[in-house]
Amino acid sequence: MAPDHVARIIEQWAHERPDLDVSPMGLIGRLHRLAPALDAELRPVFAAAGLSDGDFDVLAALRRAGEPYELSPGRLGATTMVTSGAVTKRLDRLEAAGLVARRVDPQDARGRLARLTATGLETVDRLVERHVANEHRLVAGLDPGQRRALAALLEAWGRALADPPVT
Repeated sequence: MAPDHVARIIEQWAHERPDLDVSPMGLIGRLHRLAPALDAELRPVFAAAGLSDGDFDVLAALRRAGEPYELSPGRLGATTMVTSGAVTKRLDRLEAAGLVARRVDPQDARGRLARLTATGLETVDRLVERHVANEHRLVAGLDPGQRRALAALLEAWGRALADPPVT
């Protein structure tokens, strides 16, 4: 099998700077190249419904919350890992599309809650089925054991980056 683009870069560095261990480039370089390719494969499912991936993320967060499919903007921001401003913009778009409704929080008159509408629930349920099928297609080149191993490795790496050991 011919070397991929990242392997060729590593070979070049090995030739030019044999004193450096550039092996991390194999991991980081491939992930860096893979992320935009995955985005390009995932977005059309949402775009076909007139949504961005961020819009779907909000709908999915509300759906995963369980009945009554309602969260505060703060909880949505924490779940979707975006700023409060981004949550507000997404909720504005989704409310205008009739997919979510906002109301005053009965526990805190200063707060608001966002809830899926019936149309929003139907939309997210339909889209999540297409999204999961698309994700299965994208990982079809890996056998189940490889998928589990890769998921575990990425989780461990993510935890290590989020909470690096003190040296």
